[in-house]
Amino acid sequence: MEFQTITLERRGRVAVITINRPEKLNALNTQVHTEAIAALDELRDDAEVGCVVITGAGEKAFVAGADISEFAGKTAVTQRAVFQERTLFNSVDQFPKPVIAMINGFALGGGCELALACDIRVASENAKFSQPEINLGIMCGGGGTQRLTRLIGEGRAMEMCLTGDMIDAATAERFGLVNHVWPAEELEEKTMDLAEKIASKAPVALQMTKEAVKFASRSNLDEGLRREIDLFAICFSTEDKEEGVSAFLEKRKPEFKGQ
Repeated sequence: MEFQTITLERRGRVAVITINRPEKLNALNTQVHTEAIAALDELRDDAEVGCVVITGAGEKAFVAGADISEFAGKTAVTQRAVFQERTLFNSVDQFPKPVIAMINGFALGGGCELALACDIRVASENAKFSQPEINLGIMCGGGGTQRLTRLIGEGRAMEMCLTGDMIDAATAERFGLVNHVWPAEELEEKTMDLAEKIASKAPVALQMTKEAVKFASRSNLDEGLRREIDLFAICFSTEDKEEGVSAFLEKRKPEFKGQ
């Protein structure tokens, strides 16, 4: 598929998807959703890619929300139908490989929700976050009320969603919304270092770990522990487990193959 609103770049075992509408502050429109989902489908089957980074083009915005121009004329029926289809948010959430949001500016509304769907969020010092949908007379529709609450707690999520107020990167880190905050000039380098470290691990173990951690916030403890045991056992069926153990005992770096 030829991309017009995103770019897809492979850097060794790390793939970078960039939302590329800087003139619109990388707002999410229908075409962005379609192209980004297609890119994820391509990367899902690429055994050479172990980790994905999602970011926005330019220096101002990661993603400054949905493209509001597409809201005009939408009815309850048509809007509900859109979200009954496969969305970018759920496609990222359900992607089997680790996904890092590299937040280089505004992450507002759908942009914040896109970051929430990722597994790890890192931000530059000038990043800003909000769920401003309430100011348009609507509410979050891309997982903001659900993923945000699970990540930072009900009270803080409630205030963000009810007021539409913006928080800075330092506050987002204090809330647990982002894992790391770095100077803007160091963001890409440090993000890639993190992505490369993750991508160097055993692919099956990465997938099993991601599934187990996500399951933890969506189940009770007993169910989570049972799922963890099952996924742990699956890892013991892989050649990478044998390689990892052998490399440890032989004091060398393992060479994982995803098998």
